[in-house]
Formats: sequence, C-alpha cells, structure tokens
Amino acid sequence: MFDFLEGYDVLGAFWMTVKLTALSAVGSLIWGTLLAAMRVSPVPLMRGFGTAYVNFVRNIPLTVIILFCSLGLADVFGVTMGSEDFKIQGFRLAVLGLVAYTAAFVCEALRSGMNTVPLGQAEAARAIGLSFTQTLWLVVLPQAFRSVIGPLANVLIALTKNTTVAAAIGVAEAAYLMKTMIENEAQTLLIGAVFAFGFVVLTLPTGLVLGWLSKRLAVKR
Repeated sequence: MFDFLEGYDVLGAFWMTVKLTALSAVGSLIWGTLLAAMRVSPVPLMRGFGTAYVNFVRNIPLTVIILFCSLGLADVFGVTMGSEDFKIQGFRLAVLGLVAYTAAFVCEALRSGMNTVPLGQAEAARAIGLSFTQTLWLVVLPQAFRSVIGPLANVLIALTKNTTVAAAIGVAEAAYLMKTMIENEAQTLLIGAVFAFGFVVLTLPTGLVLGWLSKRLAVKR
C-alpha cells in the first residue's frame, strides 16, 4: 500500500520541518520578549516601535513575508545570510521570515501575561530600588511566562504548521516533498494522509506536554 514512499526521503523532509520550527521558535521567543518589553517600556519611542511592529506584522500574510525575505532581501538587496549555497540561503531566510512573523504573536501572548501580574509587585520592586529593566526581568517576566505557557503552546503549534509556507521559496521541508510526490504519484489521498499524520505526530505531543506544564507551573493567586 505504501510502496509509493520508496525513493522519497519523508523522514528527512520532516526533520527539515523540525529544524525550521526549533530555530524559529527560539528566535521568536527572544524577539517576541524584547518586543513585549518595548510595549510596556516607559520610553515613548520604544513603546511606539513595539506597537507599530506588532500591528503591522500581524496583519501581513506569512506568505508575503517569506516571499519578501527571498525576493526582496536576497534577490534585490543581495542579502546572502552568510552563505552562497542556495539551499542554505533559503533555509535561513525562511527562519528569518518565520521569526519576524511569529514574534508578534509571542509578544502579545507575553503582554497578556504581564497584565496578570499584580501592579503592587512592580511598585514594591521599584520601591526597593530596582530599575524598570530589573523589575521587568526579575519580577514581571518570570510570572508572565508561567501564566502564558498555554497560549505560547498554541503559538508553537501554529508555527509548526506555518513552516509549510517555506515551500514557496524552495525549502525542502514536508510540504515541499508532499507537493513533489503528488505531482509524481497517483496516490493523492494516501500521500495527504501520511503527511497529515506526520504533522499530528509533531504537534500533538507538544500541546499535551506544554498543557501539562501550564497546569503544573500556573501561578497561584
């Protein structure tokens, strides 16, 4: 029944999806945290940049961002991402686009978590001499992260599925291979079922584990 899989590196394609997801998740978490810090900053310029970035990027389709990274940055501006190899370039540009897009959602999830931290805790931190930055990183963000593990899990699951957009710029991840197989084979339904199952295997454990962590690490109020 699954003879059509012979000659295709399905596991390799899903491994590419895992690498895209992992690197983009780390980058999105870092950039999204910085954006969240900007959005609550007392400096108007930083606050304005964070707000403008999130509202602008969230309303652009991910496909447009990925294509801009490839056609705009690489073809027009000559950005090579540290490599002349087309495949490595495409992979790194895809990660860049995914980070730029997903960070906006990470930022909003974290900002909602910050709003759950009692204002009195921040005021107490400032009263004992902590600066805004120290208050944010030592008092507010640790509690905010614990309260938004669930929403961040949803963002991570969405990111895993969004990696399929990287196929638009030739990154050989799961969706790219699925398209190739559908063009070459006559088993369209079975091919779709195999790749759908693969994504379920990637995303379902993530949701279950992070859901368990969300309940275990929830801040008691």
